[in-house]
Amino acid sequence: LVCNRKANQETSPATAIVMASRSGARRALAAIVGANFAASPSPSSPSPSIAATSSSSSSCARARASASSFFQRRAIASSSSCSSSCSSSSSSAPAPALGGSRVEPRRRILPMLGLSSAASGVRCEGTQTPSEQEPEDKLIWLEEVLGEEALAWVKAQNEKSVAAFGNIEESEEYKRILAILDSKEKIPYVGRIGEYYYNFWQDAEHKRGLWRRTTIAGYKSGQTKWETVLDLDELSSKEGVTWVYKGANVLDEGIDKTPQRALLTLSPGGSDAVVLREFDLETKQFIPESEQGFVVPESKSRISWISRDEVAIGTDFGPGSLTASGYPRVSKIWRRGQPLSEAVTVFEGKKEDVAASQHCSLDRGIYHEFRIRSLDFYHRSYWYRRRDPAKSSLDPAQGEFREVPVPTDVDVDTFKDTFLLTMRENWTLPGEGSRVFKKGSLLSIGIEDAMAGKFEKARVVFEPTPRRSLMAKACTHNYMVLNVADNVNASLHFYKYVGEGKFEYQEPPAGQQAIPIGCDVQVRAVYPKTLDDIFLIKDGYLEPDKLEIASAKDCATTTETLYSKPHLFDSTNLMVEQHQATSKDGTKVPYFMIRHKEMEFNGSNPTLVDGYGGFEIPLLPGYAAGVGAVWLQRGGVKVVANIRGGGEMGRYWYEEEGKYLTKRNTFLDFIACAEYLIQEGITAPNLLATEGRSAGGMLMGGILNMRPDLFRIAVAGVPFVDVMNTMSDPSIPLTTGEWEEWGNPNEWKYFDYMLSYSPYDNVREVPYPDILITAGLHDPRVAFWEPAKWASKLRTMNTNKESKVLVKMDLEVGHFSASDRYRYKREKAFEQSIVLEKLGLADVKPMK
Repeated sequence: LVCNRKANQETSPATAIVMASRSGARRALAAIVGANFAASPSPSSPSPSIAATSSSSSSCARARASASSFFQRRAIASSSSCSSSCSSSSSSAPAPALGGSRVEPRRRILPMLGLSSAASGVRCEGTQTPSEQEPEDKLIWLEEVLGEEALAWVKAQNEKSVAAFGNIEESEEYKRILAILDSKEKIPYVGRIGEYYYNFWQDAEHKRGLWRRTTIAGYKSGQTKWETVLDLDELSSKEGVTWVYKGANVLDEGIDKTPQRALLTLSPGGSDAVVLREFDLETKQFIPESEQGFVVPESKSRISWISRDEVAIGTDFGPGSLTASGYPRVSKIWRRGQPLSEAVTVFEGKKEDVAASQHCSLDRGIYHEFRIRSLDFYHRSYWYRRRDPAKSSLDPAQGEFREVPVPTDVDVDTFKDTFLLTMRENWTLPGEGSRVFKKGSLLSIGIEDAMAGKFEKARVVFEPTPRRSLMAKACTHNYMVLNVADNVNASLHFYKYVGEGKFEYQEPPAGQQAIPIGCDVQVRAVYPKTLDDIFLIKDGYLEPDKLEIASAKDCATTTETLYSKPHLFDSTNLMVEQHQATSKDGTKVPYFMIRHKEMEFNGSNPTLVDGYGGFEIPLLPGYAAGVGAVWLQRGGVKVVANIRGGGEMGRYWYEEEGKYLTKRNTFLDFIACAEYLIQEGITAPNLLATEGRSAGGMLMGGILNMRPDLFRIAVAGVPFVDVMNTMSDPSIPLTTGEWEEWGNPNEWKYFDYMLSYSPYDNVREVPYPDILITAGLHDPRVAFWEPAKWASKLRTMNTNKESKVLVKMDLEVGHFSASDRYRYKREKAFEQSIVLEKLGLADVKPMK
């Protein structure tokens, strides 16, 4: 921050307040530099929130506009060069976006820093030393991820959690919950590779999992005999690595050839970084490097088969090969037998991109090859060519890649010779009176027409309304099936491909049953190479999972049940309802409520509310045996809030109403649902529990700061709570990509707004309820020190001496919880046991 700058004035030497910067563990730093604010930093390197260059030959200093720096670190010194006449005539001029050359002062922030101000503007006099009054952040040491002090703190927190409630894992209730969650009644979902159905399976004997296969006839018979392809437990034991299976990329050489090779993605311990290893599906063995197998060491890699002896690979090739987000920036063609270091560079993104990649696919007889720059999480640039499978990707005869002439917020997919285009924003075609394609729409257009820019030939397959959105699509050999949500209620729509980029809507037969409220369906194509069969995966809050097979030809009118789970709790006297709460701005916010049919509306019902509200991810109905058996059958009420920021009602619900400068709607919607439950006599604050994970964990932090009085206990899983620190530090992987979700703090409008809800920065001296915080020590998405520091600050500020803030940290896992399903189930059982205890349901016998 610079105090001696006037609006619209050229940059001049100034005092730069340099806050703590991350370098490895990010130690606290305070420095004062006579500085000019530099012109745009190089796009090849991450930019700090404010870039400062010394007017002398001294090195560049980073001045971070981080709210946590303002309020937590306070490692500020001052300079006698600060002019007594400095002032600002305006506080409304925004700072430039990333790379801008000027930053205007803001009078309202300086009193928080302890600097003087005047009514006419910002004023700085003499040698101010707020660092003498404000100590630097005493919790910085928690950011030493593997430091002795930090690890000792984590272990101590786990011990406190056990001590606070006793050893929950020894309680009868915990054992009962775990037994329900650990039910052996599961459906073996499959994907077809050649003439086999493949399945990944975990059970008590195979905690890491089995990759296995069976014949098509055997799978449908119900007397399935499985053949083990890869035993992850055995592999982990043999190699001394906790391998987590992340998927298989199978080489597709056409319907006349049996699939033989796959590239397996394995993660050590469940981290985002993975190892890629070539695998022979016939011998069921890895192909080692000594036998010219493709093997890529641990990294955030991207790989695609080009041919049996050629792949497109993006990985950590050394300095400069990764983006600021830690993903591949460079794509190379790597030939069998060639050292990875000699692979040929064919495509490069920019440092500030999220990732860059090249991939090839065989779609209904046509080989498509793309190059993609992922500019952020929601914007991409595509280059395309149709590929000759008989030639190397490096052969000039393949022809040049041509850029797909669509806006960067359009997602591009293929169906044979057709592009399927999904609009993330409104798209107006050039020309007077031209068409406008609405955000959330799905278009089809022949690839040649699209590459020629003839988008007037595009056809609208689906167009959304404010409460109707496209959730997913599945493509068989000749049909496309759309899963559409109308006010969060699912329905299926069928379209037949008739050529030349056209799909025709198929009217369903009369009498086709609608999907009930509180139920959901997922659609997957069985084998789009040759078949129009689809798998239907159905479940609901009170309906256990069921796998059916049907045909798109008759709009799935006739179905055959292949597998179904039994009811794990008695739902005879339970019911599902959908209601709406009115948010602060008048918006109707839908929520599902699952309750006993004879529930009394007297405010005496223990209630658990779930929420997420981020990244356009919807919370849809699904069977939760643990919740039903241990919560609903004890008279508890379960509520799922479909708040803005999620994807339940499409692009508008998310893009316009729940991100960037409308993010507070997410918190206000959730609070409105909680208030409505209390007003309607369903529950009371001392009987209301809430839970959320990741961005839902941030939701927990936000609502607890705004309305801590509404809840008895909150469970925040891997919560993203230190918003300002993380979003202001582009050296952290994923930070710059997530600016598309929260905003770029280099601009004052986003900085101020993010600061207004950042959970860590808005902890107040108020009575907080009980809070259970879970996290993973090796989480690459939400660093463990975020929930750790948040918990420490909550304890300091909480004026409720009866409540507890507990932290349960898993020392092995990453963002997606435990590396085996049993650790995950123990974690969920622990959380549910504590909530039951706090709301007085632990000793209540299940109702009938």
